[in-house]
Amino acid sequence: MAVAPDVGVVSEEAALVKVPQHVAIIMDGNGRWAQRRGLPRAAGHRAGTEKLREIVEAAADYGVGTLTVFAFSTENWSRPTLEVQALLQLLRHVLDVEVASLHANGVRLRHVGREDGLPRELVNRIRSAERVTANNTHIQLNIAFNYGGRADLVDAVKRIIAEGLAPEQVTEQVISDHLYTAGQPDPDLVIRTAGEMRLSNFLVWQAAYAEYYSTPTLWPDFDRHELYRALLAYQERDRRFGKLSQPSL
Repeated sequence: MAVAPDVGVVSEEAALVKVPQHVAIIMDGNGRWAQRRGLPRAAGHRAGTEKLREIVEAAADYGVGTLTVFAFSTENWSRPTLEVQALLQLLRHVLDVEVASLHANGVRLRHVGREDGLPRELVNRIRSAERVTANNTHIQLNIAFNYGGRADLVDAVKRIIAEGLAPEQVTEQVISDHLYTAGQPDPDLVIRTAGEMRLSNFLVWQAAYAEYYSTPTLWPDFDRHELYRALLAYQERDRRFGKLSQPSL
């Protein structure tokens, strides 16, 4: 996983000639951001939610077609009850307050993750937001909530078995077609904020050949310029997908 390079001031006048089609972000550091300010962790999550609006707009401006953000993992249920409830309430806020703005700006919203375990009224809000924005084409925003990469694979296998497919019919494409991200391109770039260097059970199948970028910036401080730096680093990568970049001599 590459660490954000120290390249000094980067001018956004420089052209991005190779923009990733799908960017995935592990939004880390909300709690630390709050603690450094003497605030409860919930305040950091609220600040992180406000930041999401800016990054969605910036990603669309830069030509990214799909943006997936990791908002709540299947493991996050083990966090303190008050923090879990605050995260659920923030998702309600996004669905109640932000969907109209997202829709007006051509954002197609999609939930990625398990519905089991979520309050029924929240699931209904999610489905309503997906229906309202279904025909938008400016950018797709996937919110990975109650999501885990291993759970994604388990659920895909269950759906394949339920359909009665024979073992010889199961291919990589079949598995991809039964994941929560079915029909979408795999992520080209995975960004993790707050300096961590692990995938944390995020898109473990889909990100097999993704480029990785880690920045020490905490998520609430991650802005349009930080996203630009990540995209600039991406276009310098030589993506070989297990092959040689040029014939060996």
